Amino acid sequence: MRFALVDQAKKEFPVHRLCQVLGVSQSGYFAWKDRPASRRQRDDMVMLAHVRSAFALSNGTYGSPRMTRELQDDGFAIGRRRTARLMRENGLRGRQKRRFKRTTDSEHSWPIAPNIIDQDFTATAPNQKWGVDISYVWTREGWLYLAVVIDLFSRRVVGWAVGDRLHRDLALAALRKALVMRRPPEGLIHHSDRGSQYCSVDYQAELRRHRIRISMSGKGNCYDNAMVETFFKTIKSELVWRTVFYTRAEAAQAIARYIDGFYNPVRRHSALDYISPAQFERTASR
Repeated sequence: MRFALVDQAKKEFPVHRLCQVLGVSQSGYFAWKDRPASRRQRDDMVMLAHVRSAFALSNGTYGSPRMTRELQDDGFAIGRRRTARLMRENGLRGRQKRRFKRTTDSEHSWPIAPNIIDQDFTATAPNQKWGVDISYVWTREGWLYLAVVIDLFSRRVVGWAVGDRLHRDLALAALRKALVMRRPPEGLIHHSDRGSQYCSVDYQAELRRHRIRISMSGKGNCYDNAMVETFFKTIKSELVWRTVFYTRAEAAQAIARYIDGFYNPVRRHSALDYISPAQFERTASR
């Protein structure tokens, strides 16, 4: 390990000085330098190439747990410690999540539905429980709002829409997209917060038209819609907070690539045994 440090720093400091500081001999360093790489070192170099590729494809978001599963699924016999070491030694660090604030306009006179979900986010098949919410993305043109519909069984985003206004039409667009794509059976539970977009007459009428059961969070309780909150934290950590969007159109295109090109079909989800939402649904249907 000390010889490796000498090798890394020799461009900035003389080799003899580095050897003195680290307490090793110059002859030992040069012998180490000329020694062929061991089999484990060669294996590390091969695995590192795969780690770098997967890290780039994940947009720099995968930490050692997801990366380990990625390598294992590619046929490598590797544990999390070795993966973590390779990533640490090569400066590959997964993007960390941070807190964000959210806004919900619950000061309205429309009816509030009971909390049927009651923080039970489990489902045994797709289209049993959907969670919905709206968040926002800052651009140089101003705010862009993102509405999503998530199937709680697979954490898959089954409908989404963006717009420059926080309005019921935005929520309706995401819902209608999900209805067209999924065609859920009667009895699906739709869970939201108490925001005016979801309590509006038009939105409630759309749900009843499709015989969907309506569930709403308790007042001011963010944990009642934790599954959707988690998605927003993920997309903001892995995309939004890392990017400067100059226009709303640019942000909308990036969100589309993230959801449809990465999150749903590719991104490994820790709650799904480190497979993607799309793969989880395919596996469950067999």
